[in-house]
Amino acid sequence: MKRLLQINPVLRVSTSTGRIMQEIGELAMSNGWESYIAYSKGRDGIMPCKSELVPVGGKWSTLWHGVETRLSDRHGLASAKATQQFIEDIKRISPDIIHIHNIHGYFLNYKVLFRYLSQCGIPVIWTVHDCWLYTGHCYYYSYVGCDKWQTGCNRCPQKRRFPASLLIDRSARNYDDKKAAFTSMPKDKLTIVPVSEWIKGEMQKSFLKGYEFKVIHNGINTEVFHVCDTEEIRNRYGLGNKHILLGVASIWIEEKGLEDFIKMSKLLGDDEIIVLVGIKPEQKNRLPHNIIGIARTDNVHQLAELYSAADAFINPTWQDNYPTVNLEAIACGTPVITYRTGGSIEAVTENTGIIVEQGDVKGLADAARLIRQRGKAHNRTLCREYALQHFNKEDRYADYLNLYEELMARG
Repeated sequence: MKRLLQINPVLRVSTSTGRIMQEIGELAMSNGWESYIAYSKGRDGIMPCKSELVPVGGKWSTLWHGVETRLSDRHGLASAKATQQFIEDIKRISPDIIHIHNIHGYFLNYKVLFRYLSQCGIPVIWTVHDCWLYTGHCYYYSYVGCDKWQTGCNRCPQKRRFPASLLIDRSARNYDDKKAAFTSMPKDKLTIVPVSEWIKGEMQKSFLKGYEFKVIHNGINTEVFHVCDTEEIRNRYGLGNKHILLGVASIWIEEKGLEDFIKMSKLLGDDEIIVLVGIKPEQKNRLPHNIIGIARTDNVHQLAELYSAADAFINPTWQDNYPTVNLEAIACGTPVITYRTGGSIEAVTENTGIIVEQGDVKGLADAARLIRQRGKAHNRTLCREYALQHFNKEDRYADYLNLYEELMARG
């Protein structure tokens, strides 16, 4: 039987990478594969999953990896023992395909791992969810406008951002170490899968430009994310008949546009309200009266109701790859308004939303009113039809299964 091994630090379905990985594994199993998932035991503990789990490391190795990262800017270069033990698991499983999602996350040593992967002869697919694998430190650089990664990192302007280093800037050495480790892979054994055309274009300027690229956009569960009845959710949060502008983020950091929402709140009429999902208690205290802050939720059905209730989904992100929240909103019949940022625009067509320039807060509000004029029923039908044609997870994950078969056939 064919065996698939996927790698990601987190399994949680409340994270997009965890959910995507689990669902790919489930589809693979339904098509006759054995599915294994390697994850950080120190990050997620014991998690429910239909694939066979391969825990990597533990609480102490994860904590020490965090210490090395904070003090020495050596993210991805600790956990050598845990990684060596994981390699023994790989040998035991003997997978036909190894599918990496993320290896940054305080649980693997990429030098040790790629020393093995470059020699074992197993085809490796690497789905690129962010930019960490080809920079000397950061996982996104658009917000600060840095392009050092194209030639060689140094003096990182984001040293204190994830994966944060408090003391040392090791970005130049990290860049060289990553380049050496990742380009040690034979070109016929590594296929890079960017989830957006944008990040493919970026990576073709990086030290990985000589490898094969195949874009596969993320998919979502269009049965879970569908047009819902909204009366209950409106009553729960006291929304009444107000026009709802929705924002969703797992963490509302600066780059996600929280300040832009606060600025936009000053431009709204009495019949308009902003609802933000993913707000922490300390953030909620500083929100104006016309922004309702809701804590992060693992309840996808409640999230689908919120998407369905909104007149527009606002995504003022300043750096992003291919945000799943855009797809979820469109699948629930709600158009997306986003800044012209990275791959955030790739799900937006003339029928599914509006793109505005970065920082144009008035443009966000104006676009929301333009969408409202078209009418909810009109928007709902066009968005839902587009989502069914392009976002269905089974279709997108089938692209991966087809790629697995193609790589195995090459030998």
